[in-house]
Amino acid sequence: MARDFYQLFETAAGVAAIGWNGVGVTSFRLPAPDARESERSLLNRLPGAARVAPPPEVRAVIDMAVRYFAGERIDFTGVPVDPAVQDPAFAGIYRLVRALGWGETTTYGAVAQALGHGPEYARDVGQAMARNPVPLIVPCHRVTAAGGRIGGFSAPGGAQSKAAMLELEGVVPAAVAPTQRGFEF
Repeated sequence: MARDFYQLFETAAGVAAIGWNGVGVTSFRLPAPDARESERSLLNRLPGAARVAPPPEVRAVIDMAVRYFAGERIDFTGVPVDPAVQDPAFAGIYRLVRALGWGETTTYGAVAQALGHGPEYARDVGQAMARNPVPLIVPCHRVTAAGGRIGGFSAPGGAQSKAAMLELEGVVPAAVAPTQRGFEF
């Protein structure tokens, strides 16, 4: 069993957290208003993880996240993720969503259809997004509800933070007013 490590870091949207082991990133917590909330959230997923200075490959991911929340177009598809901490039933969903690029969105139903399932599987897609251990790296914010509605989001700030991330990428979901914010950019 790989040992887990973590670190907190500041972004333009708040304090984020990243967890890793010798295989890859195991957890990513989107920015929260304060360090205590980010740390608590990460340690709920990785109890017993040790806070240490990140190695260069993790430092690079942190730098990418900081630049993302500053508005820079960043591609996280090359970031190694440890699949051992992901629910195996969700692996196909995460693989498909991870391929979504900057500003590219899809719906829960479209993901279900792309995986060869009927519309009833859209709920499973939503469950996978809610349990995503590495949001931003697996960009669950790019999966919306039908009809341009924002859908749910389990990160700090909820749907307003999801809308802020999409707006950062140039996407304005139909059901969210552009002035709503969860993150403080």
